[in-house]
Amino acid sequence: MSTCSAASRALSEPLAATAATARTWLLVEQPGPWGAKALGHSRLDPDLGRALEEAAAGTGVRVALIRRPGRHPDHHGPSRHRVYLAHTLPGRSWVRTGVLSDPEVLRDLDMAALGEGDHGGVWEPYTGDPLALVCTNGRRDRCCALLGRPLAAELVASDAGEVWEITHLGGHRFAPTLLTLPHGYTYGRLGGHAVKDVLDGVRHGRVVTTGCRGRSAWGRPGQAADLAVRELTGETGADALTVSATEGAAPEWSVTVTRLDGRSWRVTVVEDADVPPLPASCGADPAPQSRMTVTAIVPL
Repeated sequence: MSTCSAASRALSEPLAATAATARTWLLVEQPGPWGAKALGHSRLDPDLGRALEEAAAGTGVRVALIRRPGRHPDHHGPSRHRVYLAHTLPGRSWVRTGVLSDPEVLRDLDMAALGEGDHGGVWEPYTGDPLALVCTNGRRDRCCALLGRPLAAELVASDAGEVWEITHLGGHRFAPTLLTLPHGYTYGRLGGHAVKDVLDGVRHGRVVTTGCRGRSAWGRPGQAADLAVRELTGETGADALTVSATEGAAPEWSVTVTRLDGRSWRVTVVEDADVPPLPASCGADPAPQSRMTVTAIVPL
């Protein structure tokens, strides 16, 4: 299948409930080229990359590499590494940042504590513009490079926020894909003007639902329920809603979404696997891609 025809078919696929799941993000600056599996294929020590990935497994922490948009010459010399830690649960979200001369100190991080939202005072609070992280890893998927790099460059040129390229956000077929922090909402298929609206919303604690794939703090059923309640009620406050309970198992879940004022909704989410096959990434062969469908929303 051609890239163009694959992209056209992917446009019909709903975006909701397709975001990568992570309560906490560990983002490590690593300039230069990235391979398909960047933590082990970059100028970062591959042993360190594998160690971080293994330490994060099952903790709710997701590790990714970041770099400044632009050209990426293959420098082998030492460099300093900007790092970010971001926790994304509503009402408890925070971002910490520091600059490391030796990333080996990352081995000492308590991933389990970070996944629970306990940063232990590491580094300093980040108080700058919203973080905009655009997936651009062309070695992982060429659509991310073809569509992500121009978006990142446009955002930098327009001073839209603190813009970085990131290695992998999942869902390449939705390129360009974007993670926003501190709240952890992920977006797809948006151009520069729409992304600027998204980032302006983040700056004011609001969520733009257009093009939104979900909040990374939640699993796929929770992402679907959160966005469905926002669409129903018009709620835009980033921390106004929380997924307070998820019951059931595939293919059907009952998700409780609670508002700060105590109101709540029970949302029925069904996994729909009876859909036309789609390529998971740019140029890949079509394969089943299940969807999360909201079938009922009941006020409690």
